[in-house]
Amino acid sequence: MQNTMEFLMQLLRTKSVTGNTDMVLEIVKNRMVSLGLDVTVTNKGSLVASMEGTTDDSAVISAHMDTLGAVVSKIENSGKLKYHIVGGFTAGSIEGEYCTVETFSGKLIPGTILYKNTSVHAHGREKSSAKRSHEDMYIRLDDRAGSSEEAKGLGVSVGNYVHFEPRAQHLSTGYIKSRHLDDKAGVAVLVAAAERLVNMKVKPQRNIHFLFTVHEEVGHGAAGWLPENVSDFLAVDMGVCGADQTSDERKVTVCAADSSGPYNYELTKHLINLSEMNGIPYVVDTFPFYGSDAGAAMRMGLDARHALVGPGVDTSHAVERTHEEAIKATIDLVTIFAME
Repeated sequence: MQNTMEFLMQLLRTKSVTGNTDMVLEIVKNRMVSLGLDVTVTNKGSLVASMEGTTDDSAVISAHMDTLGAVVSKIENSGKLKYHIVGGFTAGSIEGEYCTVETFSGKLIPGTILYKNTSVHAHGREKSSAKRSHEDMYIRLDDRAGSSEEAKGLGVSVGNYVHFEPRAQHLSTGYIKSRHLDDKAGVAVLVAAAERLVNMKVKPQRNIHFLFTVHEEVGHGAAGWLPENVSDFLAVDMGVCGADQTSDERKVTVCAADSSGPYNYELTKHLINLSEMNGIPYVVDTFPFYGSDAGAAMRMGLDARHALVGPGVDTSHAVERTHEEAIKATIDLVTIFAME
């Protein structure tokens, strides 16, 4: 697991907001090429790493490399920046977070995301404790940017990407806490499963296509590229821990249904059976406010069974946390599924 954890930390510390994923794509691509897999990049930027099976049947196993973030939407006269969110998250989840603005020339400018009335000394307790919304937030650049002219002089422009500081840590207790475990934990799972399959030196029965998408956070990650003869589509994404949820940070979650509806019942039951037969710690859960690449593939018209599994992740779309036991359980389940 040490290599997987080190790789996960590398992924977490690599900027990859939806639409700006070249760096993380190169990292994953190089890893899959080193395993001897047939690797291609689609026109929209997804990565496909394929392993030949002994039959014409195929299975797709997906995870997404893109993360939440923002794009500069306005440079105010004060030099403060307004932003357009990429993905779905609350203003409170990023208040006070360090960030980096990436200019079109590639210059990286540090900053902080703040509420407009943060200072209790300047605005009083009532204003400083008001409900947060993205409209009331701004980015303060850590450079000489006291006016729009000065900010523009630094190279800042509307359309620049804003990357949130991940603050990734792998603790001695086995916990991993960071932004963007959704879904870089899933990416690490797929790479680890591919490594296991290669090391087995036995061909799977089906062609296995590991699909790493880059537009999941905006809803259309797996739409566009799909191979022929796909019978199963398995998305690997986070399990949602929280009130009224069964997901556990130390177990793999098999998701029975999300906001798009139920996942394929037979495939879901099969994944449960695989977990039980192989002693894999798991839970079954449903996610009322959730969508996945499997759902995107089905909306595109894929004629296949679809399912969703993933490590339990706490406080999703904020500073998240999981445990290496959940990641291992997910790797075990994905590997067994792929080898059938």
